[in-house]
Amino acid sequence: MFKFFTQKEWRLWSWVGSFIILSSLWVQVQIDVRINEWFGQFYDMIQKALAAPNSITIGEYWASLLSFITLAGIYVALATVVAFFTSHYLFRWRTAMIDWYHSVYDKARTIEGASQRVQEDTIKFSRIMEGLGTSFIEAIMMLVEFTPILFGLSVGIPILFFGDWNYGLVTGAFIWTVGGTLFLIILGSILRLVGVEYDLQKNEASYRKLLVIAEDDITVRPKNLDELFNDVRKIHFKSYLRYFYFNLGRITYLQANVLSAYVFLAPAIVAGVVTLGVMQQIIRAFGRVEGSMQYIFRSWPTIIELASVYKRLKEFESKINTTESITQKD
Repeated sequence: MFKFFTQKEWRLWSWVGSFIILSSLWVQVQIDVRINEWFGQFYDMIQKALAAPNSITIGEYWASLLSFITLAGIYVALATVVAFFTSHYLFRWRTAMIDWYHSVYDKARTIEGASQRVQEDTIKFSRIMEGLGTSFIEAIMMLVEFTPILFGLSVGIPILFFGDWNYGLVTGAFIWTVGGTLFLIILGSILRLVGVEYDLQKNEASYRKLLVIAEDDITVRPKNLDELFNDVRKIHFKSYLRYFYFNLGRITYLQANVLSAYVFLAPAIVAGVVTLGVMQQIIRAFGRVEGSMQYIFRSWPTIIELASVYKRLKEFESKINTTESITQKD
């Protein structure tokens, strides 16, 4: 799976491409920081205008909006180019995997589900990595950049449960998000979601294989197909039930999450010690820090799918290596 980073022919794409993607994501995060500052200035201007009519000019208002349009325009252009480049980057990664599978396919074709591993799982792997990989890196960068900003904005502001402690808001975000993430991981482990996803794909592969055989083999009876499809039905229904419980916990937490920053800021808002602009900056920075910490929580269903794909490909490659070893001994 990772020959893309070790083979000489792919080093330009793998290492230089990785650097380009990382650098571009960092620039996007810096633009987001500037947008966060803009929100503070803009809402302070709005508060000033509403408190004292004609205290700002229409020119100042339009100039503020234009500055946001400029930042947003740069962000959109960069994000679009990066998404395009990342798609090509990950297709090259998939190609590196495919090249090796093709070179050993004479040994792999005897392995059950070989065609599915080579075609379906490699495209799943690249598509999941396209979304999951870049969002993970961006989450880390957001956390590094916005945590100091959140700390700076919350100094001297009373925070629920923590009072005037300077680290109260950052600590509150950490406890809330880590607690929710641990809850989700434990729930997913109890429900064995990765195992269920693996069994689901395995049963689907067996059913698909018999259908292919039945195209040329008239000895395959409908009863055989019905038995395999019954296994498929059972594992799907089991998956639906498990995800029902999982989604109940996940969605409940995410809805409660909408109010978390306002709950922590309640003493400061009631006391009127923050302006509308500062509150918007804090809420937005809190959301960025919280969102980064909740990466695993929000991406858990996709992580489970990736873990299942990784498990299948790893098992497939292990079987290929075992077959090669036996062939060499013979």
